[in-house]
Amino acid sequence: MQDPGWTDPACPVARTLDLVGDRWSLLVVRDAMDGARSFTEFQRRTGIARNILTDRLRKLVAHGLLAQRAAPSGRRQEYVLTDAGRDLFPVILTLRQWGERHAFAPGEAHSTLVDRHGVRVPEIVPAGADGARLDAESTLVRKV
Repeated sequence: MQDPGWTDPACPVARTLDLVGDRWSLLVVRDAMDGARSFTEFQRRTGIARNILTDRLRKLVAHGLLAQRAAPSGRRQEYVLTDAGRDLFPVILTLRQWGERHAFAPGEAHSTLVDRHGVRVPEIVPAGADGARLDAESTLVRKV
């Protein structure tokens, strides 16, 4: 992978945002998790301009979050999540759950994420080794 010129080389959050921190990249990853595979599907689901989608797909492939492979028809390429891309699931889930709490008016309709049995996915709650709930007040960053 080519050095993208890290915003803050020692910070994992900054490096992650350098890779996937724009709106379109995360929406492409979200849709890949929801089964989108083709350029056309990503464009239809997001409404993204073709040139921007082309750029984001290239970037996600270059950084190892998506891989290209021949579609079953053999006529086109499709995009699939790599292990690194699938590892973004908890990030997308946490953003979704934050949005459910803070981006909608009470009672406003929105999509929900359910497991394969149709049961709503429970809220992610970070916990320490002792099981205690973690938040910004109970953690600190150890700088290098």
